Amino acid sequence: MRYVLFDVDGTLIDAVSNQRRVWGTWAERYGLDADEVYRVALRTRPMETFAQVAADRDPHECLAALHELEDDDVRSGVYTAFDGASELLHGLTPGAWALVTSNYEHRVRGRFLRTGLPMPDVIVDAAAVEEGKPSPVPYLQAAARLGAEPEDCLVIEDAPSGVQSGLHAGMTVWGVNATVPVEGVHRHFASLREAVPHILAFASAGSCGDAAA
Repeated sequence: MRYVLFDVDGTLIDAVSNQRRVWGTWAERYGLDADEVYRVALRTRPMETFAQVAADRDPHECLAALHELEDDDVRSGVYTAFDGASELLHGLTPGAWALVTSNYEHRVRGRFLRTGLPMPDVIVDAAAVEEGKPSPVPYLQAAARLGAEPEDCLVIEDAPSGVQSGLHAGMTVWGVNATVPVEGVHRHFASLREAVPHILAFASAGSCGDAAA
């Protein structure tokens, strides 16, 4: 049996404008330049972002403020699933796919509810692991919870840290929603829509022989 493990933001759900708005509001609260803060936030985890842009502030206070804004955005923001996401997730066998996200489960559930996407049985979020992407731990935990071997798993990602996480876990990794391939991916698709039939074919196949071709 084969399994598919998905990143969420940027892979299944388009949350770029939401993230930019949240970080912009956060920056204004601290009297910082919103564009500069967002540039740093794109490359680093929140605590690392705070260390660079607000080193004189209590990082835990900064994180609490960010979480408050993110939770507000889940309740009131407008979210869009990428074209093909609903067809893809509904086409997979229940119990054969999972979400692996650097966000938190309650926010993912809120976003999926807003976009009408089905929820899987397994979600590995930021609270579930001590080491986030690019560590292999998140994807390995998802595989373990599904009862899957890493070599039977396909990772769908859009970001370099997620791609590295999947590769370090010994899994097949395909990249989506990027104009150029992320370094290391076994296959690249400019959009999720383009990847849908190939992902469904992978999931229904009996062996991984040419999965990385």
